[in-house]
Amino acid sequence: MAKINSNYTKLQGSYLFSTIAKKVNEYTQNNPGKKVIRLGIGDVTRPLPGTVIAALHKAVGEMGDEETFRGYAPDLGYEFLRKAICENDYRSRGCDIEPDEIFVSDGAKSDSGNIQEIFALDNRIAVCDPVYPVYVDSNVMAGRTGDYDSDLGAYRDVIYMPCMGENGFVPRIPEEIPDIIYLCYPNNPTGAVISLDELQKWVDFANEKGSVIIYDAAYEAYISTEGIPHSIYECKGAKTCAIELHSFSKNAGFTGLRLGYTVIPKELERQGVSLHSLWARRHGTKYNGAPYIVQRAGEAVYSPEGKREIRELVGYYMKNAAYILNGLKKAGYEVSGGVDAPYIWLKVPDNMSSWDFFDHLLADANVVGTPGSGFGAHGEGYFRLTAFGSYDNTVEAVDRITSM
Repeated sequence: MAKINSNYTKLQGSYLFSTIAKKVNEYTQNNPGKKVIRLGIGDVTRPLPGTVIAALHKAVGEMGDEETFRGYAPDLGYEFLRKAICENDYRSRGCDIEPDEIFVSDGAKSDSGNIQEIFALDNRIAVCDPVYPVYVDSNVMAGRTGDYDSDLGAYRDVIYMPCMGENGFVPRIPEEIPDIIYLCYPNNPTGAVISLDELQKWVDFANEKGSVIIYDAAYEAYISTEGIPHSIYECKGAKTCAIELHSFSKNAGFTGLRLGYTVIPKELERQGVSLHSLWARRHGTKYNGAPYIVQRAGEAVYSPEGKREIRELVGYYMKNAAYILNGLKKAGYEVSGGVDAPYIWLKVPDNMSSWDFFDHLLADANVVGTPGSGFGAHGEGYFRLTAFGSYDNTVEAVDRITSM
């Protein structure tokens, strides 16, 4: 008889955003005349930039011509895209990354869930708390986290690093030594950022202890403050301890196209084995590559006109973020984030639970956000709002919240 992977039974409830969608669907069905504004899931709403659309059309035309038709993509991704990424995201910032250290994929979410496959099951992982759920859930599925302790709201074999207001939502280096450390900055869900000096401490720690940092830089395009690193490879020694994940979803609006990439330097080894070679084997075995037309669209993001359009797109969402942040502050809410990230982290008022506040916001303001407890035990008492809606809806949502 076939046996199931029993690790899946250790997952807690449904995926956070599935639960939110179910609650919202029930509410809208019971209240058909209500306009619900969604500031919960971090999905973009603005159309793709014109340069990207033009590149897509051109590539589609090429696929209809025998001379320019493309089949399977190269394992690492097309060289034209990897070279553009290398020059613009790394060498322009003084990071010594080579094109063949870049693996193109269908998004940072896929890579953040799959990267754990190249590590042994007895590795201890450390995650920020609150945390993007995929980091933890993918390790639960693999069997690396131990059982769930409902009293603690945590998995017993995971090292949780509390990110609270008093430490600027940046974790302290744990006393226990983790084998794999997940860091995400600018942070989802708190919107916090980490300074170059603080990030360097993590790199030094990882190199000293033999740990590997999985650094999620999906929101780096939103950084506007001077001195905040856009890549972990801005730190000295990062190439011997860090893997970096990137996405085209939030900066260029590719949530519907799907494109991202992972960087694994060739210097990164453990037990005398190159992690680059392990990921290359995994990538080539289980993945056939992002579509040619989508990779051409990604290349267009780095053109002069593409860069201008991306700045405008990011600026649009950050205008929303500023309106949410300032509006809620004026109304007396305790909020953070929203400066170098498209997320606003709200302290729930009146000692309500984060799910009670979700229900309150949905029923009384018809606004959807994300309960902080869905991101981990230390997210309880907080609530995430995103800046990815339209500006008009964002203004209306904030006005509704502040009028409750």
